[in-house]
Amino acid sequence: MTVEDAWVLDRTFPSSSGEVRWAALGSPELPPVVLVHGTPFSSYVWRAVARALARDHRVYVWDLPGYGASEKHPDQDVTLGAQARVFTELLDHWGLDRPAVAAHDFGGCVALRAHLLHGARYSRLALVDPVALAPWGSPTYRHLGAHAEVFEQLPPALHRALVREYVGSASHQGLRPAVLDRLVDPWCTAEGQRAFYRQIAQNDQRFTDEIQGRYGELELPVLICWGTEDSWIPVAKGHELAKGIPGAELRLIAGAGHLVQEDAPAELTAELSRFLRTAL
Repeated sequence: MTVEDAWVLDRTFPSSSGEVRWAALGSPELPPVVLVHGTPFSSYVWRAVARALARDHRVYVWDLPGYGASEKHPDQDVTLGAQARVFTELLDHWGLDRPAVAAHDFGGCVALRAHLLHGARYSRLALVDPVALAPWGSPTYRHLGAHAEVFEQLPPALHRALVREYVGSASHQGLRPAVLDRLVDPWCTAEGQRAFYRQIAQNDQRFTDEIQGRYGELELPVLICWGTEDSWIPVAKGHELAKGIPGAELRLIAGAGHLVQEDAPAELTAELSRFLRTAL
């Protein structure tokens, strides 16, 4: 087993939306930072960044309910509203007050909702190609969600091919086969297939609509990182978001697609390390 393959979340938390798997890297004496993944990914996408940041931070990683190694079950609430509540529960479970947070994709909405609606406090917030502004959701995404009960019945081989194509499109550079397999595999069990379409069906724009008008209330340092080649959420959204958050800093990462952690891990780590260093 390579170091990259050895990504294990060895701890559990019984959240209000099912059992969450999580892990912590780095000394408990170091300043805390929490990494939040998006859809349809898992904490695995943060592995390189997490290991690098763990030299100077206590790094918390977790798979959201319904994703990765965390629990998946019928009738599970995996909406962005539920995920924000679970994040708030986790912060309390970890005993963290004002950790730094870095959130990718719809993890950005999760972190923003937890802060603005549930009182979660952060020392600073980094948003990486976040789902934060309307409109969002590609025609394909909306079609899959609208017909989840049909796609749940796809033969396993066709489902796997669909998920591989979908996940792979998040990278501009192209994912290595072993990495793509690791991201796709959790969705390709019988329950994973149902969970894949469940999480799409349950999410819609109202979860960002409820908070988008409040971004001007953010009173903490905010870094926004965006891949210049993001085909899922165009970089213009990064400029728009930065204008809506007082004092926000926008850093563009050249040549990276939506999955910046895979396309440019060194560049993203450098930006996050610089941003976090001022909080030490």
